[in-house]
This record gives sequence, C-alpha cells and structure tokens, in this order.
Amino acid sequence: MFIHIGKNTVIKSRDVIAILDSSTAKSAATSEFLQIAKEEGFVKSEEKEGKSIIITEKNIYFSPISSITLLKRANILFDLNDYIV
Repeated sequence: MFIHIGKNTVIKSRDVIAILDSSTAKSAATSEFLQIAKEEGFVKSEEKEGKSIIITEKNIYFSPISSITLLKRANILFDLNDYIV
C-alpha cells in the first residue's frame, strides 16, 4: 500500500519507520539527526513548509500534511490489510 504525503509524493507504507510532528525538530537530538541526514542527501523535500517529518528506510520527507492526518491514513491502510485475502 502507499501513503500520499503531499506535493505529489507517494511512499510505500511498509517503508515508513516513523511519522513525527515538525515540532520535534526543535529538540537537539532530532535537529542534529536531520542536519546529518540532509548533509548526506537523505532529505528529499523542503523543510520550510513541513508540518510533519516522515522517516523511511531510505529517505526523510517533510510533508505539508499534519502528522495526525498521515497517521490516520496509515492506520486505515493497515486496517485494510486485515481484510485483504
């Protein structure tokens, strides 16, 4: 399954490690992690408009969609998997 994270970007739901609110980027540890990821080329979108941060197996994305909405989308997809035969 896939999750639309905004700005014509779709990611595989199974690749998602974490969906964070952008306010977590204010902590020293998260800020340092994101800076290193950006320097190493793992960040695939602009930080400016991000309401949430999506960490996947290979990349990090900033999404204009809130983390709560993205989590709801992800949970709906995971719930659907229970009914697919």
